Amino acid sequence: MIDTWMAELPHGIRLSCRSAGLRGRPVLLFLHGFPEAAFVWDEVLLHFSQPEHGGFRCVAPNLRGYEKSSAPMEASAYRPKPLMEDLAALIALECGTSGELACLIAHDWGGAVAWNLASAMPELMQRLAIINSPHPQTFLRELKDNPAQQTASAYMNFLIRPDAESLLAADDFSRLWPFFDAMGASGSGAPSAPPVLPDGAGWMNDALRAQYRAVWSGAGSSPGAGLTGGLNYYRASSLRPSREGDPACAAVTLPRDAFTIPVPTLVLWAMQDHALLPALTEGLDQWVPDLTITRIERATHWIVHEQPARVVAELTAFLSKS
Repeated sequence: MIDTWMAELPHGIRLSCRSAGLRGRPVLLFLHGFPEAAFVWDEVLLHFSQPEHGGFRCVAPNLRGYEKSSAPMEASAYRPKPLMEDLAALIALECGTSGELACLIAHDWGGAVAWNLASAMPELMQRLAIINSPHPQTFLRELKDNPAQQTASAYMNFLIRPDAESLLAADDFSRLWPFFDAMGASGSGAPSAPPVLPDGAGWMNDALRAQYRAVWSGAGSSPGAGLTGGLNYYRASSLRPSREGDPACAAVTLPRDAFTIPVPTLVLWAMQDHALLPALTEGLDQWVPDLTITRIERATHWIVHEQPARVVAELTAFLSKS
């Protein structure tokens, strides 16, 4: 059974959470991305909370700005430092001040926060698992030097527009559904060739659409939730393609050893991700010495929906490694 509850953090932020499993057991913490919410992890939470699958305490917070979590209006509230503060406080709540997660597991924007946390406060976790979320160093490199990634990430400059919320909400979120639907196939290059569909294609259904619609509409949430909270992650970051009048990534420099990850790390990479290209996984071992990369060919950015059993199997193998 999935429990829903509100984490009241010492610094005044509230995170609405979904969980399964008994308190006091080793904790797995799951972080979602945009334009999703904590509910995307439900099947995985239920699996790992079962005694025969580890009996973990599994927790998936709605990150600040999402669902019923606190949603500050200003974009600066979505920079890495306050986001890490939220997670550190939640981990202390779940694990105790001297405790650590068995693993931090994250996708998309959740992964961006997780890379930061694992670098700055590795003592909070035994392991890190990332699903299609680029390490800051490789993302900056590809945004600066790879025209294909610059094109793939061009949508980010749309999402920082001041009117992005209204444009995305128009006509029953007609611009948002293609984030899922249009990423389900990639052509081979031959005009007559059929699209190469990922395993698990066609996962979106009416029940899931209703869950997403409720999160995006912000029903029952604070004024900064709905779409504004999620979009503020993009507005707070300079890791996006440069354009005239906005240097964005071109103005960012990182020390060579910044974002070194000292804990064992699994990277699951769905190779049909149209927004985050496979080159983002190249050279990762420079910053992640204890690295396992698993590349999954017939999967898109939404692999947690498409292939939950594969995600569970890869996480199980990683968690059981000595």
